[in-house]
Amino acid sequence: MGFQRFTTCFLLALCILSQSLTKGTFGFACNWGTRTTHPLPPEILVKLMKDNGINKVKLFEAEPTALKALGKSGIQVMVGIPNDMLDLLATSVNNAIAWVDQNVSSYISKIGVDIRYVAVGNEAFLKTYNGRFVQSTFPAIKNIQAALIKAGLGRQVKVTTPLNADVYQSDSGLPSGGNFRPDIQNQMISIIKFLSQNGGPLTFNIYPFLSLDADPNFPKEFAFFDGSASPVVDGSISYTNVFDANFDTLISSLEKNGFGSMDVIIGEVGWPTDGNSNANAKSAQRFNQGLVNRIVKKQGTPKRPTPPEIYMFALLDEDAKSIDPGPFERHWGIFNFDGSMKYPLNLGSGKSLVGARGVKYLTKQWCVISSNTNVLDPSFAESMSKACTYADCTSLAPGSSCSGLDTKGNASYAFNMYYQTLDQRKDACQFNGLSVVTNIDPSPSQGTCHFEIMIDIGKHESKSTSSAAPRIGIEYFMVMLVSSFIIILLSLFI
Repeated sequence: MGFQRFTTCFLLALCILSQSLTKGTFGFACNWGTRTTHPLPPEILVKLMKDNGINKVKLFEAEPTALKALGKSGIQVMVGIPNDMLDLLATSVNNAIAWVDQNVSSYISKIGVDIRYVAVGNEAFLKTYNGRFVQSTFPAIKNIQAALIKAGLGRQVKVTTPLNADVYQSDSGLPSGGNFRPDIQNQMISIIKFLSQNGGPLTFNIYPFLSLDADPNFPKEFAFFDGSASPVVDGSISYTNVFDANFDTLISSLEKNGFGSMDVIIGEVGWPTDGNSNANAKSAQRFNQGLVNRIVKKQGTPKRPTPPEIYMFALLDEDAKSIDPGPFERHWGIFNFDGSMKYPLNLGSGKSLVGARGVKYLTKQWCVISSNTNVLDPSFAESMSKACTYADCTSLAPGSSCSGLDTKGNASYAFNMYYQTLDQRKDACQFNGLSVVTNIDPSPSQGTCHFEIMIDIGKHESKSTSSAAPRIGIEYFMVMLVSSFIIILLSLFI
């Protein structure tokens, strides 16, 4: 009887431990972009990811400081190769071997980075590239695959290539009519076949926001997961949101070409918070909460009930990104550039989004327009132009968070962004006598416009690098708790 009681308690303890560890393995995936003038220290960013249950990350390039911070973090990594390297990698397998040795093998073996994928190129078949990378993408993929095999990583690290959703289309306008664009049909089939043979997934970026932004007649509610737009009926399937319809157009394209079971990853999906009238925190919260809910519920699409791996775009805002697609391009982050929260998200299991900790800032002072400045001063426009050429003024774009400022307010915002971007240098607030430094926050009391204070990179760089005592994780605590429990039980029955 005593042994039976012990067995029951032992199994119960194992169940408790198993449930705890299982919860610990569930998580989210996110993109980590590094196009920023004042980067959040990588160690803080990695901690931010772990605090929010993000256990997979995609890097757009093999950025050394990011990879070093990810060493032994428990976070799985997809390392990207920029498009401007495709020609080099396509022309010589030796170039690919050198790249893999420097950017994959060394980080895995020496630092303990858990690299799972190499993403060759980024949206290389995008229509706006006019075929620039069409001929080099597949040879680069083959050479990187050969390099991984040579390095003994062929099973551990898989090759993929992130593509934009514009590589497929539907002549009928319905998901069932999906097929790949005729101009890249042959290249797509060759890539898909090769990846399939080598166990690599296809990666696609889907942006409901861009669908809405590009078409003034697009039904706005159809962009959201909880929308009330009229469904799109395709045979026996009714689509209630553009994400499902877009993804299933891809699946139809794969089915038509004999690859219906091909593994697919969503490499980028998200919603920006600034840059035009559709890009705001309210819409971003609505969209991303719907996306998180689907991830937590493991919800797929009508044609693929099993959900794909989804990398949310993006982790942080990037104030140095190209704005060719639009001013919103610098505002895709779930978090602000400094890791502070933009809006709350319910992550499931009673967990909520939390911001970064330990961030050091520059002095609380701002550069603003002088009260006696005449906006008709000949140097006024020149000063504004200078500020916005070297700093991020996208929040002043029509429909953006600071678009409601008056002329002097616009100047103050621009001057301050320039001042902060140049680390509050004394000469950075000298706009032909039009500006002054103030310690009174000029951010409007109403609305969402915010005058930034940048991260103090110097303080973070000078911080001692000595290791603090490691924190004991909940998994370790539960193991010790159960072990102690078992020891106590054993002592009762021996």
